[in-house]
Amino acid sequence: MTLIEIIALALIQGITEFLPISSSGHLILPSALLGWDNQGLAFDVAVHVGSLLAVVLYFREDILRLISAWLGAVFKGQHSEHSRLAWWVIVATIPAVIFGFAFKSAIEVYSRSALVIAITTIVFGLLLWYADAKAKQHKNIFQLNWKSALFVGFAQALAIIPGTSRSGITMTAGLMAGLDRESAARFSFLLSIPTILGAGLLVSLDLAASEHAVDWQAMLYGALFSFVSAYLCIKLFLTWISRIGMLPFVIYRLLLGVVLLVFVFS
Repeated sequence: MTLIEIIALALIQGITEFLPISSSGHLILPSALLGWDNQGLAFDVAVHVGSLLAVVLYFREDILRLISAWLGAVFKGQHSEHSRLAWWVIVATIPAVIFGFAFKSAIEVYSRSALVIAITTIVFGLLLWYADAKAKQHKNIFQLNWKSALFVGFAQALAIIPGTSRSGITMTAGLMAGLDRESAARFSFLLSIPTILGAGLLVSLDLAASEHAVDWQAMLYGALFSFVSAYLCIKLFLTWISRIGMLPFVIYRLLLGVVLLVFVFS
């Protein structure tokens, strides 16, 4: 890859990982629309590491509180709203793990196309609009229960289909479960930590089994630019989401979907 391709793909990963517009879908687009070569396993690992470091750094205080509270609940029986939230993150991660292992290969073979991305971009964009416009947004993140967490978890499992958007579908489910916008976004971001970590480990195992040479410079630049863009994206999104709502992202998804359909059928 050229330096421009490395920077562009890293920025795409960092920005779209946490916005409700699909990172996997956007990472497929340069090769489909511009003829760029596939970025490869090593680069996938690098940009996921960058995104993971960004969300961990941003939520470092929350993560420490959740871990401490969870350990206190498990070993000392000291239950609190933070320990319950930690359990809900674990519960919501389980469906993605199961579906990821069961259907990852089939999804990669049959759904990584511009047509699939176009359809899922539009369909799940409309679902996001419906949830944002119609759902009762009266709960904060600590008012989640295990049923709502599992509902968000099953929604997240759909994100193995390119174009769905992991953050988009989890925010949609969070809104439908009654969470306010910021709480839905925060739960989605917290839920991304074990999900990105698991996905990164799987890709790392694939990389370890691969015989291809690793471009360490590309990995370094990819991780760096992914980290910076992801961190800024999280910060700005949480600052603005309560005021602007999901409509700008819905409009973007619909426009992107239409452009892709034109490309597919032209």
